[in-house]
This record gives sequence, structure tokens and C-alpha cells, in this order.
Amino acid sequence: MDATVINLCLSMFPWAKYRQMKGAIKLHYLYDHRGSLPSFMVMTDGKKSDIRVAKSEEKLDLHLLPDSIISVDRAYIDFEWLYSLDQRHVWFVTRAKTSIQYRIVGQHQPIDHPQVTRDDEIELIVEKTRQKYPKTFRLVCYTHPETKKVYTFITNNMTLPASTIAAIYKSRWQIELFFKWIKQNLKIKSFLGTSQNAVLSQIWVAMCYYLLLSYIKFQTKYSYSLQVLTRMIASVLMEQRMLIDILSLDERSLQKVRDPVAQLSLF
Repeated sequence: MDATVINLCLSMFPWAKYRQMKGAIKLHYLYDHRGSLPSFMVMTDGKKSDIRVAKSEEKLDLHLLPDSIISVDRAYIDFEWLYSLDQRHVWFVTRAKTSIQYRIVGQHQPIDHPQVTRDDEIELIVEKTRQKYPKTFRLVCYTHPETKKVYTFITNNMTLPASTIAAIYKSRWQIELFFKWIKQNLKIKSFLGTSQNAVLSQIWVAMCYYLLLSYIKFQTKYSYSLQVLTRMIASVLMEQRMLIDILSLDERSLQKVRDPVAQLSLF
């Protein structure tokens, strides 16, 4: 789960005030790694924090089923919310803040991975924070093999190996690639209307388009990327072409089979 900010012109979008001279909206997504699809989206103003949306949206609970794993960044560290996930048997994986005060209860598992330096079971020691999360959880330290940078993760999953915990958080980067793709290909940075309803409608249309593309790619086992599929459809959008014929071509062969526009001949 993560959020992305879209900057707006404050004079044209006065309802989206972000700072004194800037406007912005924030799109909050729950990205399903299993199907590479967004399963939850809500639009707020740019000032609303990520954790407030996660705690206030009851619809989000429908997508977080028991035994599922949610990976979030440090903006979502709220021990009351994390404990509510644990009570629903939802596993979480996130980066640990340096300001967290804890004590080591014991080593969770013997370390058998060269990049894992710590795998401890910890508990919070600040009384106010401990009331929000009274249970113990894991702290895993992982060293990147190339950059040698040390990453510290916390999780309530006590069964998966420490290297798998690090890999789960690494897979969170897929939502960042999703944000980059929709901003470059779905035209959600320039809007046709200026009202809040017009902006939200255009965003939902863009999401429907993305889901349709993903569905077509999955059902037809299209071998190329969504980027290529988008270009293919855009190039023949105003022509009468069967979709199944388009999917059997690539960008180079498409130009060879495009028929010229039929015109009436004069006798």
C-alpha cells in the first residue's frame, strides 16, 4: 500500500489546496502483487497523511483478508493500526524507524543467510506505545549484497525466513513502477475539467482503462508489455481492426498491414 501525489495549479483547482501557493491531490492505492492490479483506490487532498486514510477507510478491510501480507513504507508506522492488522491475522512488513525504542526478547531463528545480520524478537519499552502494540514482533536486518546498505524491517510474521521478509519489502517497488506507468500513459496529470468530480471521474476512467488492458493481456496471453499494447491500440484506434488481429502483431509489422483509408472513386 502506498500513495502518490499529483500536483495541480491552485488557481484552476482551488478546492485542492496543498500549500500556500500550490495545489495537489493524493491517490492512495492498495496494489495486489499477485495479479499486478490495483484493488483499492481513494483520492484525497494532498495534505492528508497516508496512515489516516489506512485507518479511516473501512472498505480497505475487505481487501486485507486473513493470512495476507501487506507491505508498507515508514509513513504507515502506527502501532495501533499495525496491532489491528495483527488481530485480524494480517501480516505486515515495513521498514523500521530509527526512533523506535525496544528491547530484545531473544533471537528469533538461527541466521543461515549471508545477507541477514539480525533476526531478533523484540518488544516496545515505552509504556504509551506498548499499550498500542502489547505483543512481540520481529526485527530483521538485511545487508544489500551490492550497495552494502543495511535495511531494518519489522514484521509480525514469525514463520517466514528473514531473507523472505526482505524480499517481500523489495517487491513493494512494484507499486512505484505502477505509479510511474499511470502518470506517463494514462494522462492523469492533465485534466479536462477543473471540478473535484471531473478530476475524480477522469481518474476512474483511467483506472478502468488500465484494468481492461490488463484483462486483455491476461486472457490473450499477450507476450509484450502493457506499454506496447497501449501503443498498438492507440495507433489503430480510429480504424476498423479486429482486436485479436492487433494482438498477433508487433509495432513493426503493424505498419505494414495497415490499409490506406478507403475513398470513393469517381467515374
